[in-house]
Amino acid sequence: VLSNARLFLENLLKYGILVDPIQVISLFVKDPYSWPAACLVIVSNVFILVALYTERQLSKGSLSEHAGLLVHSFNLSIILSFPALVILLVPSITPVGGVFALGVYTVLLLKLYSYKDVNRWCREMSSIKAKTLSRSLSCPSAQHMSGRDQKVCYPGNLTIRAQLPALAQDPLFEMLFLTQLLVGLTQQWMIPIIQSSMKPLEDMDLSRMMERLLRLAVPNHMLWLMFFYWFFHSSLNFIAELLRFGDRQFYKDWWNSETVTYFWQNWNIPVHKWCLRHFYKPLLGKGFSKMASQSAVFFLSAFFHEYLVSVPLRMFRLWAFLGMMAQLPLAWLVGHFLRGDYGNAAVWISLIIGQPFAVLMYVHDYYVLHYRHETGGQDS
Repeated sequence: VLSNARLFLENLLKYGILVDPIQVISLFVKDPYSWPAACLVIVSNVFILVALYTERQLSKGSLSEHAGLLVHSFNLSIILSFPALVILLVPSITPVGGVFALGVYTVLLLKLYSYKDVNRWCREMSSIKAKTLSRSLSCPSAQHMSGRDQKVCYPGNLTIRAQLPALAQDPLFEMLFLTQLLVGLTQQWMIPIIQSSMKPLEDMDLSRMMERLLRLAVPNHMLWLMFFYWFFHSSLNFIAELLRFGDRQFYKDWWNSETVTYFWQNWNIPVHKWCLRHFYKPLLGKGFSKMASQSAVFFLSAFFHEYLVSVPLRMFRLWAFLGMMAQLPLAWLVGHFLRGDYGNAAVWISLIIGQPFAVLMYVHDYYVLHYRHETGGQDS
């Protein structure tokens, strides 16, 4: 604590106060009369209506299963490609706005895929009519219903609980406070370190690069932990209470992970359950081995990690993709050679070192691509 307090004090003495909320607002929208990312999110409702109409026709028997599959496949393909093309072709969409829009479309893709599968299973198992999307597209879950082998149900509370203000007050305060804290620490602590790292990266000065990487590791990890708490605990619980969503298991004790596999299974429960139910188990059912199925899940995750980073930045470097795929050999090594606290330490080290390394790589490439010609290659 004292060591990092000294570093933070040194930062203040060297750079002064760098926190500027107005600068953050400009990241979301350059033109105050045009919100392209928000418009892109609004358009996503069209794809929801297409999925709704298709399932209703299938439930009535007006559309064959083969035709319905074609419509759903086309709809899901458009959901994946349409926002990416818009972001790449519309210069006014900023990287932050692009990440937000792609995040919404990615969640929608997972939900509609689950919606398609669940309704098909219901038609196969019984004569239960396909249900409408109702609240499930807004709920903080990537799946449409609780399980394939259960009856058609939606976990929820009958009403918003009477003590909602008392329940929501703390999560809402946490959301607002942590948002400001995340923005302030990014501007004050991370950005100066990243800017000072450009010259060592360009010159391939390995000792300086390592020093900058270690300096960036602490604030990056603190911000990642704050973001995790802000999103998975405060935000999702607040939204779940407003939407009367009953299942509040958004994460488990990933911090106790003694293997890499345990971490990925427990830090993001909604996505893990989606992958298990709609991707991993179907692959096993088709005769694929556990290793092949697990590798396919990591490949899918790596694709979306790269998709959510490269498209908004309008450059393709595969750092996020390679970082996720590197989890496979890391999981094997930790699982076979490390146990207990040693395995837990390996998981934490991979989190603390791996993320800032990827951040530096993307920031360096973005700087070289967009700003190097303006500064003549000088350190910004």
